[in-house]
Amino acid sequence: MKTILNKLFEHQALTQQEAAQVMTNIGNGKYNEAQIAAFVTVYLMRSIELDELVGFRNALLDMAIQLDLSEFNPIDIVGTGGDGKNTFNISTCSCFVLAGAGYKVAKHGNYGATSVSGASNVLEYYGAKFLTDVAVAKKSLDKAGFAFLHAPLCNAAMKNVAVVRKNLGVRTFFNVLGPLISPIKPKYQCLGVYNLKMLRLYNLINQKIGTQYSLVHSLDGYDEISLTSTAKIVTNRGERTYAPHDLGFATLQQQDLWGGNKVEDAAKIFMNVLKNEATPAQRDVVLINSAAAIATFNFDKPLSACVDEARNSLNSGRARQAFGAFLEIYK
Repeated sequence: MKTILNKLFEHQALTQQEAAQVMTNIGNGKYNEAQIAAFVTVYLMRSIELDELVGFRNALLDMAIQLDLSEFNPIDIVGTGGDGKNTFNISTCSCFVLAGAGYKVAKHGNYGATSVSGASNVLEYYGAKFLTDVAVAKKSLDKAGFAFLHAPLCNAAMKNVAVVRKNLGVRTFFNVLGPLISPIKPKYQCLGVYNLKMLRLYNLINQKIGTQYSLVHSLDGYDEISLTSTAKIVTNRGERTYAPHDLGFATLQQQDLWGGNKVEDAAKIFMNVLKNEATPAQRDVVLINSAAAIATFNFDKPLSACVDEARNSLNSGRARQAFGAFLEIYK
């Protein structure tokens, strides 16, 4: 680590191989907390390079549990977090809307860090137990169209940085890595990011690893299509910006998406959406983010048609049924 730190202090970047090795050593507990804190701090002072990020990702995936769900070819729908907006569980709602529409979703998620309720919080609130059994995941994808991969169980190596991250109390490059280290290595991903710099970085890395992807960002700082301002969507095909009216929706206010002050508040909104009893704003933001995920499977399909698919899933009750089927398997 001394050699690595001296190189970084001299403003040199790590090669992909060096980055992979240092992350492997972190995962294997070879460094103390002071060394890890110094290493992490470097990346609070300068941007992470693409080769470094790929190296870190590859090492973490090598150390993760092995889950093969390729027969289902599922999509991962996830946000980076970090936008500070404390929205309700929009991407998790979208997962069940897609499942209800007949798509397969394997979400890699965690407890909320910058919001009251992350995916793990709301699913746990309704009684879901987190498992790493591939047979259970396959059964859930088959019966419910959805499987959940609780991040801390999937990559035990992350426990060696947990204390340092908590004590630092600031966003680190491990937040950037989160959406990239699903153990199933999904071929499809719809990812929400909180700023344009992250959008460019994820665009580059997804091109490098060969994912079919949609990256979404609202220009007022949301890691989803918030309908509160113009949104940018970047895919393998290029990028476009959309005002809410371009997408067929009214412009929303920030308070329309508020997730509440405790997990129970966000969980109630989550269930209201799936029961099709949410406010028009809550329903609409889930519909457009679901549509962006549906479009990831086929970029030639108009977003309006994808919105119709999402709306049918909600209106028919199939989204709620998918959630119920998931709980039956994971309880």
